[in-house]
Amino acid sequence: MNSQVKPDIPVIDYEGSNYQTDFWVGKGRDYEDQAERMVLDRLVPQKGTRVAEIGAGFGRLADLYLGYEQIILFDYSRTLLQEAVERWGADPRFIFAAGNIYQLPFADAALDTLVMVRVMHHLANVETALAQIRRVLHAESCAILEYANKRNLKSLLRWYVGRQSWSPNSFDPVEFVELNFDFHPRWMDECFQKVGLHKEEQLAVSHFRMPLLKKTISPHLLVQFEQILVKPGGIFPLAPSVFVKVHAQQEALPNAQDNRVNSHSINDLTQLFRCPQCETESLTQESDSCLHCKNCHTRYLRKNKIWDFKNPQ
Repeated sequence: MNSQVKPDIPVIDYEGSNYQTDFWVGKGRDYEDQAERMVLDRLVPQKGTRVAEIGAGFGRLADLYLGYEQIILFDYSRTLLQEAVERWGADPRFIFAAGNIYQLPFADAALDTLVMVRVMHHLANVETALAQIRRVLHAESCAILEYANKRNLKSLLRWYVGRQSWSPNSFDPVEFVELNFDFHPRWMDECFQKVGLHKEEQLAVSHFRMPLLKKTISPHLLVQFEQILVKPGGIFPLAPSVFVKVHAQQEALPNAQDNRVNSHSINDLTQLFRCPQCETESLTQESDSCLHCKNCHTRYLRKNKIWDFKNPQ
């Protein structure tokens, strides 16, 4: 993984990595995968017009969105997206796009549902990213966002016995490894409020993320126990992962964001995308594989089914 700056905010880059095989496949994380799926099943609307997953990677969770008419998998890494293309590219509902979360290439109010899992903990500027997320929501949209909980039980115990230098009770984020952050729930709530996102529901996840438990108890049984804890655990989260469902507050929405995505425009990519370079929504589609911004004359190409907003022409 490499860290890059664009625009002026460091971004973690999984380009060229083997994230799927190095972290997920055969790595003893069946419990985490099933627990996250269980929570997303509860929070993500099952049907809709357009859904986008930010940081979708190789498309691990893409099967959860098959009730939507259009499914966008967005990631900074084209390498991971290419793996997603190999799995989902034959389905015409899928659109693949590479770009920067701090410059989301989606038009205002373009999305009905947005999902972001295992991304927040890599964000050096949470407010800027959340402002972009709020921008692409309309009055009836929702976003399901996950973040790493600084005030988890393991951190609390390590702090109290003197095996950890930073306090899990302090509000400021902690960067325990470069571009890997844990966040206090109160600090995250303040960020949501600042950018105009209203929290509807909060669930705590992965209470049993401990090697000994995962080795001795089946993932299926652990997830059954997890189902009991996620809702009460969300009141005062002690689990390492927190999922929140938010929507854009009405006063935070410009006039253009009070309309839902409709099926008549769903295949019009000029209504889905905007230029991340100059932030204009006047893109024109020159061909099946080229979008052009008439304002700054930037071109965005589709290669191997992936729209590249990361390195425009």
